[in-house]
Amino acid sequence: MEAVVGLLNDLIWSRALIALCLGAGLYFSIRTRFMQVRGLGEMLRLLLDGKESKAGVSSFQALAMSLSGRVGTGNIAGVATAITFGGPGAVFWMWVVAFLGASTAYVESTLAQIYKEKDDKGQYRGGPAYYIEKAMGQRWYAWIFALATVIATGFLLPGVQANSIAISMTEAWGIAPTVTAAGLVVGLGMIIFGGVHRIAHFTQLVVPFMALAYMLVALVILFLNIGKLPEVVGLILGSAFGTEAAFGAVLGLAVEWGVKRGIYSNEAGQGTGPHPAAAAEVSHPAKQGYVQAFSVYVDTLLVCSATAFMILSTGLYNVMDGAGNAIVEALPGVEAGPGYTQAAVESFLPGWGAGFVAVALLFFAFTTIVAYYYMAETNIAYINRRVQRPWMILLLRLGILAAVTYGTVRSAGLAWALGDIGVGLMAWLNIVAILIIQRPALKALKDYETQKKAGKEPVFDPDALEIKNADFWRKS
Repeated sequence: MEAVVGLLNDLIWSRALIALCLGAGLYFSIRTRFMQVRGLGEMLRLLLDGKESKAGVSSFQALAMSLSGRVGTGNIAGVATAITFGGPGAVFWMWVVAFLGASTAYVESTLAQIYKEKDDKGQYRGGPAYYIEKAMGQRWYAWIFALATVIATGFLLPGVQANSIAISMTEAWGIAPTVTAAGLVVGLGMIIFGGVHRIAHFTQLVVPFMALAYMLVALVILFLNIGKLPEVVGLILGSAFGTEAAFGAVLGLAVEWGVKRGIYSNEAGQGTGPHPAAAAEVSHPAKQGYVQAFSVYVDTLLVCSATAFMILSTGLYNVMDGAGNAIVEALPGVEAGPGYTQAAVESFLPGWGAGFVAVALLFFAFTTIVAYYYMAETNIAYINRRVQRPWMILLLRLGILAAVTYGTVRSAGLAWALGDIGVGLMAWLNIVAILIIQRPALKALKDYETQKKAGKEPVFDPDALEIKNADFWRKS
């Protein structure tokens, strides 16, 4: 099985997908006139804009739901994996894909808002499947994306998060993976049967707390080891551009692993972020586009960078070349994953560092699994718009619980490979789609900025912008 999974992974994550991700990010940055830089102040202002309603959630709740999907094991275990197989230079390419990807996140999330609709329970639903059908007019393509997303977020990706939780729990306290699996299944089951508002309230409470706590510990370590900051930055840049001879053997792999793990972490272009973005109650689609662009910064430029600094400043990491030979082996026998971060924090805060990382990863990864369920549920809602198939939701709930159980007890390598297949499939389908149907998102950005300059509170009128099939926003 592992050989088949590895072959699929290599086919999906070819250099073509790496180029597509970076190229789309650069293209959208130019088309939006680098809104991720110009609009930073507006992003911060909009974080607390909007209120929860019976149909949707507030902008901040949507951000929290989005971050719960973005901030997960990729920020801890994913960074370690990128460094192992791409060297410290992979961190630089994670930064690049985050910076460029912020504009991609704006486009896909704004499209999700433009083409959102209410389901039969009166709740907002939206995402790539919805905007592919309405903007492209290709229902078959939308169905392929919806099915791929249900498989990816419902069955492939949850196992990665659960696997990292299990590893960290074993490293910190010797807890058996089967015990961890049982706890995760009970906790997840209590939440996923509660609906979108319970998911929103849960993530609104947990995500800011866990991110701030993790960043605080990173800042403490930075303060205790401030003298190494220039050295770490120099190591990252030198490894990325080939001036560090020790990492010359992985120079090409730095781009591949940096982009792969960057997209896995911040999800820009992957098509996951638009699902919670569509659930927000806002007066103009561009508002949530700004907010979702900011979430990419939080994920990669803050949380991932914090992890990278802790690992690199301590020197507690391994680097392997393409043939599997060790270039750096500071942690012999330790598989790439949360163990690196636990060892780094433990070296500064002995006695409780490994436990803290385990708890942080539990919150990070668990909320990500919850977000994955919401995304899969949204795509089942899309599939069921015309013909109700209630058994699909039950199958999804049982399937994601089974995936969490399976991922907890399987090897990390297999879990990550399955997760990468899910991420890659969604990225291929979504990025191609938004490159084709980008114009409504760009029109919305221009319209929003024009109204702001005129001193107005922006409101959205699709007819004035000649945007078709945005039925939700059409005035009755």
